[in-house]
Amino acid sequence: MGYPRLGGEGGKGGDVWVVAHNKMTLKQLKDKYPQKRFVAGEGANSRVSALKGSKGKDCEIPVPLGISITDENGKIIGELNKEKDRILVAEGGLGGKLLTNFLPLKGQKRVIHLDLKLIADIGLVGFPNAGKSSLLSKISHAKPAIADYAFTTLKPELGKIMYNDFKQISVADLPGLIEGAHMNKGMGHKFLKHIERTKQLLFVVDVSGFQLSSQTQYRTAFETILLLSKELELYREELQTKPALLAVNKMDLPDAQDKFHVLMNQLQNPKDFLHLFEKTMIPERTVEFQHIIPISAVTGEGIGELKNCIRKSLDEHTNQENDAYHKKQLLNLRISNTISYSELPSKNAVTSARIDIT
Repeated sequence: MGYPRLGGEGGKGGDVWVVAHNKMTLKQLKDKYPQKRFVAGEGANSRVSALKGSKGKDCEIPVPLGISITDENGKIIGELNKEKDRILVAEGGLGGKLLTNFLPLKGQKRVIHLDLKLIADIGLVGFPNAGKSSLLSKISHAKPAIADYAFTTLKPELGKIMYNDFKQISVADLPGLIEGAHMNKGMGHKFLKHIERTKQLLFVVDVSGFQLSSQTQYRTAFETILLLSKELELYREELQTKPALLAVNKMDLPDAQDKFHVLMNQLQNPKDFLHLFEKTMIPERTVEFQHIIPISAVTGEGIGELKNCIRKSLDEHTNQENDAYHKKQLLNLRISNTISYSELPSKNAVTSARIDIT
């Protein structure tokens, strides 16, 4: 409340913030706050001894890194990717003042949804049984469950590649895609949402092709790559702009070399083969792989080269990002210098600025 007789202003209500913490998990958040309701403090009334009432205490919701926040209509409010990142999700009401007839206004009430997406340098993309789990265990210290049936991986597995110079690269083995994943078939969106947060994609395909079950159609390695690309495109077109590498797995199998040569020919001249497939299978743009590496996750063939290519690709990408950032900073500096020299106010000029925050 305000103080009408002396024109005192009541304190503003506290705000509700979502704040990222390295060691926080969604399970901890759920266990600690089972009611899932967060309320900030009330502002203090204006009084003779303190005409300006103090602001209400803010409320902070601790969340893990990688959280995407949406409102009840699905509109994205923001994302938290670094330690101590914070987003205002509900604002406290104004305290009583002359404009409000000295009565306090209600604060904002809002329903929000928290969606956790894995953050990794490299995301492994492939159909079930492509050998992603075996590959992850070979290139990193991760120990994922491995078996001879589809959908061994039911949740994302994260591993780290360690290099001699102590550089670490995080790799996420994400649950296997199937045809129709963009429509939420199989693991569907549970898988695809994690791809959004990876810096680069590593396609993993079986050189002999893939067949999910006896009821589904057999797909060659080339068809598998087309279908994986199509699923990414249908889910979110921007995913195809991510840098990508291709690991052709199971090179220890009989006739693998012959099949690999056929695949390379198809990848180098895709237009010569696309007319053989249904239009629904063909992506708008075919993925251009920065490196194509034949490997065997069983024997270890090509694993060293793959790790080097991953490192090289990420380093190149980081350098490009840094160059783009420095160019942007330089441009902003030039613009600000130009404005400061060309628009200096005169001695008697009065300048004011108003920022409306809604």
